[in-house]
Amino acid sequence: MPRKNASPRLGRWFAIAALVVALDHLAKWVVVRSLADFERVPVLPGFFDLTLVYNKGAAFSFLAGAGGWQRWFLTAIAVVATIFIVFMLWRHGTQRLFGWSLTLILGGAVGNLIDRVLNAQVTDFVLLYWNGYHFPAFNLADSAITLGAVLLVVDEIRRVRRGR
Repeated sequence: MPRKNASPRLGRWFAIAALVVALDHLAKWVVVRSLADFERVPVLPGFFDLTLVYNKGAAFSFLAGAGGWQRWFLTAIAVVATIFIVFMLWRHGTQRLFGWSLTLILGGAVGNLIDRVLNAQVTDFVLLYWNGYHFPAFNLADSAITLGAVLLVVDEIRRVRRGR
């Protein structure tokens, strides 16, 4: 059963998730129109560049060269995850940190899902590197998913500590 007043908060969580999707796609739109494929523009030389790359796979280009089937497989996973997150927000939408974590993950997942369905690939543009080491390029949706996952872990640690 949903907690009392959980479902009315869904509108707030959906609005925040929609904002994440909008910011992600606005940033992608600007980068696609400003940079050529694989072009790099230093923002913080030696640490952070903007670049335009595409990922047909999952995180860190996992399954990127799989031949095309991964598009629909990853799309199905994203749809199932989205449904599950919406259910969890409906049930536990009154829990502030938990709600924020799920909402950020939801917004990021939907942002990348739209790319995958419309373009068969995800647009990435943030490249972090240092001293010859490069982190795989990512986008704002990936950042939202990562921040949401960190908040989810923090929320669980707090929950466990309160239970002691």
